[in-house]
Amino acid sequence: MITIKEQKVIQEQFKERLSEDDLLNCMRCGFCLPTCPTYIESGYQEAHSPRGRLAIMKAVADGLIEPDEDVERSLNMCLGCRACEPVCPSGVNYGHLLEDVRDIINQNKKHSLPVRTVRKVVFDGLFPYKNRMQSLTGLIGFYQRSGLQTIVHTTGMLKLLPDSLSSMEKVLPAIPTKKEMKNRPTHLLAHVETKKRVAFFSGCLMDTMFMKTNDATLKLLQLAGCEIIIPSEQACCGALHGHSGEKNTAKKLAKQNITAFESLEADYIITNAGGCGAFLIDYDHLLKDEPEWVERAKKFTAKLKDISSILVDLQFHKKVHLHLPHQVITYQDSCHLRNVMKTSSDPRTLIKAIGNIEYREMKNADSCCGSAGIYNIVESEMSMKILDSKMKATKQTEAKTIVTANPGCLLQMKLGIEREGLTDKVRAVHIADLLLEASLQTSSD
Repeated sequence: MITIKEQKVIQEQFKERLSEDDLLNCMRCGFCLPTCPTYIESGYQEAHSPRGRLAIMKAVADGLIEPDEDVERSLNMCLGCRACEPVCPSGVNYGHLLEDVRDIINQNKKHSLPVRTVRKVVFDGLFPYKNRMQSLTGLIGFYQRSGLQTIVHTTGMLKLLPDSLSSMEKVLPAIPTKKEMKNRPTHLLAHVETKKRVAFFSGCLMDTMFMKTNDATLKLLQLAGCEIIIPSEQACCGALHGHSGEKNTAKKLAKQNITAFESLEADYIITNAGGCGAFLIDYDHLLKDEPEWVERAKKFTAKLKDISSILVDLQFHKKVHLHLPHQVITYQDSCHLRNVMKTSSDPRTLIKAIGNIEYREMKNADSCCGSAGIYNIVESEMSMKILDSKMKATKQTEAKTIVTANPGCLLQMKLGIEREGLTDKVRAVHIADLLLEASLQTSSD
């Protein structure tokens, strides 16, 4: 519960910190409404639309309403997919406003002891430290390999968990050993003539839980003619912190990453996770109030490029023969890759270049799948409504393979497959894994 004293402080900071121009630029035209999953799935409630949330922010800043639990609920219900931004004729920076208001509320609201403890452990004690991430995911790997997972499934212990969490446990990827996670490369040469010198942002979950996808990404870059540097000093991108009202920690991580990459003299900084890439490319906004960092941040963001974009730029799909057994394939956009990094055609170009497959576009492939970081855990009911709609669209394509470009999307689509009972008929894969599979398929033919 937000106390009256806390409400007054929050209200003052809304007025001080929120961009008045962005709040006033919203023309209430409603172009954003058809793009907003929470507006649609809530039964068209205005408070759960971008336009409605902007009106709420403005009303709080103007002192017309109190920042109470209803206000916080509306803001927390937002996925942060930013699908409203590309269609906004006024160019309102909705995502930046959302992060600011969440940070204001979080920093000025007294959480309960259990909530404070969890946030402290996760945001400050876990994600900023690569070795701790390796230890945690290593424990999950031990659980998978030791036979404990089989026992848990056999005894029905998963039934003690909420349905979404028990289903999520079933779709986790096979976790590498802690030794494998620690033995990571820092420099790789191209497999063909070197065309570009690139730096690779390996991420935290991507280099632990999804390490095999990172390995696939590196191999694709080598096949495309890239020399690769992977700085060991890099850290978590800070997206989880920035989206959850922990901006100070996000800024610390941003500075660590900028420092780790800026002396490498790389042509590009490559990412393979839409959510990470979108937060990285906003570092200049994150650090806008720190003159000694903002220019360094701009140089950093100018070099960012998604794996699909550099592969298309280097004509990978024309120089490497790609082939797979016949199957229908569809693609689910990563919201942040599409809406923030402005990358949507490149993944499709690469998929369509694979021989012997049939590509079918999914209806509303550009709408959110409901993952949104930890949204599918903290807002499970709404997330599952969105996922159910997404799975209806997926089944209409009759696809056997669903391709994604973000780890959260990948797990969410796997969760949808599990919920629909399609585990033996449909798979979800990251685009890097699919492309490497297609290139290896060629070499084995």
